[in-house]
Amino acid sequence: MESEQPKENDNLRDVVRTLSEALKNDPELFYAYQANIAMAFKDNVRWYKQKTGKKSLSMGDLHEIANDAAKYFLNQFCK
Repeated sequence: MESEQPKENDNLRDVVRTLSEALKNDPELFYAYQANIAMAFKDNVRWYKQKTGKKSLSMGDLHEIANDAAKYFLNQFCK
């Protein structure tokens, strides 16, 4: 007998599928998300450079910035 997944998983899967389809089918919505993700990264590069005083960035810096930008985007998305 297979274990049943909670209903919340089905709801979440439906929401993600709906958003994915909307992004695939609406170029303006896709561009809006693209721009917001890009700006989250750009803002986080600027903030990191201001915080550290660095003018050039290492791969390690970029890794940290990318993770900070992802968190920033998701936090803004979830408001």
